[in-house]
Amino acid sequence: MTWFLYLLECKNGSIYTGIAVDVAARYTAHAKGKGARYTRSHPPRRLLAIVAYPDRSSASKAEYAMKRLSAAEKRGFCLQRAALWSVSLSSNAAQLADSSYSPRPSS
Repeated sequence: MTWFLYLLECKNGSIYTGIAVDVAARYTAHAKGKGARYTRSHPPRRLLAIVAYPDRSSASKAEYAMKRLSAAEKRGFCLQRAALWSVSLSSNAAQLADSSYSPRPSS
């Protein structure tokens, strides 16, 4: 079962790190004050990043490593992921805009 590491920016500017199978449901719980003790007193403002892992063990290890980073390092991680996503989108858009581009047929 896929587990996700997620980072939330809280209304006070702090960053909360957690893991879940269903990030949307977990975010809703945090927003309603039903999530972790920390987010009850520091409600989430927005979701910063989501990273998929193949199992709970690897997600927990990633969470532990992420929690050891400073807030600035966590923000840098999120910005780097956003930049990679942006590059991926613009690369795909450029390929689609190129009239000579045709995807390989699936085998």
